[in-house]
Amino acid sequence: MTGHAATDGPERPLRLHGPEASEALGAALARVARVGDVIALSGPLGAGKTSIARGLLAALGLAGEAPSPSFAIVQPYAPPETELPVLHVDLYRIDDVAEVDELGLDDARDDSVLIVEWPERLGAEYWRDALWLTLAVADDGARALTAQVPAAWEDRWPPT
Repeated sequence: MTGHAATDGPERPLRLHGPEASEALGAALARVARVGDVIALSGPLGAGKTSIARGLLAALGLAGEAPSPSFAIVQPYAPPETELPVLHVDLYRIDDVAEVDELGLDDARDDSVLIVEWPERLGAEYWRDALWLTLAVADDGARALTAQVPAAWEDRWPPT
C-alpha cells in the first residue's frame, strides 16, 4: 500500500475539531467515492469513525441518522436511499476471520462502496487497497487523522 499522511502542514495529521468536522470529511469523501472503494476507519472507541461514515451516507442522500452497525455488523444502503450502494461494516465484534467470509464482503465490493470500522480486526493485508484512515484523540479533544493512501486514491485524497 502506498502510504502517506493526510496533512494540513508538514508531517502533521489532519485535525478534526468536533463531530461536525468528521461528518464534513465524510461528506467530502462521498463526492469522490466510487463503487469498489473500501474506506477503512480505524481508531479507539469514540474517535469519530461513525461520524465520518454518517457524513458520507448523508452526503449520498440518506435521510436521517445512520445507525452504528455494531450489532448488525453490516448495514446495507442502496438507491434510491443513497446515490451509490454502500455497505457500512463494523468488525468490532468479529473474533475470527472465518466469520467475515460469511458476510460476503469480497463479492460486495463489485457493486458497493464499503465503509469498514475496526478494519484492523482482519489485519491491514486484508484491506491492502483501502483508503485507510486512522483517528486518534488529541489532548485537546480534537481528532488527529492520518491516511494510508493506495494508488487508486492518490488523485482523490485529500478530498476537497
